Amino acid sequence: MSKVLIVGGGAAGMMAAISARERGADVTILERNNRVGRKILATGNGRCNYTNINLSIDNYHGSNPKFAYSFIARFGVEETIDFFERLGITPAIEDDGRVFPLSFQSSSVLDVLRFELEYLDIEVITDAYVVDIKKTDRFIVTLEDGRKIYGDRVILATGGNAAPTTGSDGNGYLLARKMGHSIKEVFPGLVQLKLEGNFFRQVDGVKFQGVAGLYNRDRLIREDYGDILFTNYGISGPPILQLSRTALEHLRKKNNIELKISIVHTKSQNELYEYLQYRFAFMQRKTMERALIGLINKRLIIPILKKIKIGKDKQIAHISNEEIARLSSILTDLRFNIIEGKSWRDAQVTAGGISTDEIDNSTMESKLIRGLFFAGEIVDIDGDCGGFNLQWAWSSGYIAGQNAAAI
Repeated sequence: MSKVLIVGGGAAGMMAAISARERGADVTILERNNRVGRKILATGNGRCNYTNINLSIDNYHGSNPKFAYSFIARFGVEETIDFFERLGITPAIEDDGRVFPLSFQSSSVLDVLRFELEYLDIEVITDAYVVDIKKTDRFIVTLEDGRKIYGDRVILATGGNAAPTTGSDGNGYLLARKMGHSIKEVFPGLVQLKLEGNFFRQVDGVKFQGVAGLYNRDRLIREDYGDILFTNYGISGPPILQLSRTALEHLRKKNNIELKISIVHTKSQNELYEYLQYRFAFMQRKTMERALIGLINKRLIIPILKKIKIGKDKQIAHISNEEIARLSSILTDLRFNIIEGKSWRDAQVTAGGISTDEIDNSTMESKLIRGLFFAGEIVDIDGDCGGFNLQWAWSSGYIAGQNAAAI
């Protein structure tokens, strides 16, 4: 019976442990925290969006996003839903394809995984911070307290740099680099954006449904729709998280990048211009401030009027067509320069990681060191928001565990 050591007890690590144990291996998880799966509890706003039925390879990013395909093709959405249903998780599928436990509690997913670890008699060593891994005839894993753990195979599933309070501090990259692996530059993915300008303190906390788009010299790169939230540093909300990875990648390459926000997204600029002329015809005695109530969030009115230099007390009767054009333009095309993303503490996932060129694309085994495997966020694969990152953790963990046990 082979001894498989798994460094990291997150989503990918627990799946790898269960998979390896089911193939007959003796498995030990080495988890730096005092319990496994802390990051799972924070996923899906505490509801755990554990996969997405609308998954496609286009939802993944990295130097070679197609690397993820062979693993998701073998252990994908259907297999994941079946796996968790056997453990007790009844799926609840929302309109956008996101899959949650019917309990809508992240703790349910973590609980059934922990119960399965116990049932399969998988050893879990907590407060076990790994500082070194060496390969002789076997693997020697050294812990911070000096203990040495021996195994025939090692699966690195330490996560990345995102959400360091859950234990993801980038230590896995240091361990991989010591063993000769190269790391693609890491940066926060799925993170709020800091924007240039003094607009934001006035609108901090304003939420609305709109469209956000990334533009490079007026060429649309990507856009998304949903709840957008202005903050005192810039902007947040699901559409912003979806765009953040692409935005930060362009910033790293010194590309010109702009964020466009459509506060009124149901009409084009010309359509809104015509509508405002019609709307204002009934409001000749109202001020601009009062005339916009019911069209956009009330707290946006004065900051928007300031940006286009129209007085809030100006009567509609005295508004020119040129001023209506400026208003229709800013409400459909509000532009900002992106400064940077927020910190690792705020990020949901890590972009970059261990180069997929150095990992076998059918087993997740290192091409440099036989018996060393990888799973999850530590690899240079990251997904969109919506269950895609957890699906990568399940898929890569399952395949890594199978193959680590089979050698």
